[in-house]
Amino acid sequence: MNDSDKARICNVRVTLPHHLCVLANVDGETVLAVASPVSQRTILDALEARYPMLCGTLRDHVTQKRRARVRFFANEEDVTHDSPDQPLPEAIASGARPFMIIGAISGG
Repeated sequence: MNDSDKARICNVRVTLPHHLCVLANVDGETVLAVASPVSQRTILDALEARYPMLCGTLRDHVTQKRRARVRFFANEEDVTHDSPDQPLPEAIASGARPFMIIGAISGG
C-alpha cells in the first residue's frame, strides 16, 4: 500500500447544541479525527464513537436516519437533506470551519 492509498485523517471541528454539550460534557465544540473523505456519516460515526452517550440522539439507532429536529450546516449552508455520504467542503475537512449540528426550534 502506498501513501496515496491511505485515507487522510482530518481534524474536524464540530459544534453541538447546548443540551448535547451537557450530555457529552463538551464545551460547545469538539475536534474529531475523521478519515477522508469527510461526510455527514463519517462525522456522526466518529462523534458517536467518541461520545457513546450521543448514540440515538442525532440519528435512529437502527436505520441511522437523522432525527427530525436535527439540522446540519457546513460553511453556514444547510446540508441536512444532502446525502449523508456526500463529501463535505474542504473547509470542514481541514478544520478551518466547524461542522454545525443544530437542534431545530419549533412551536408557536
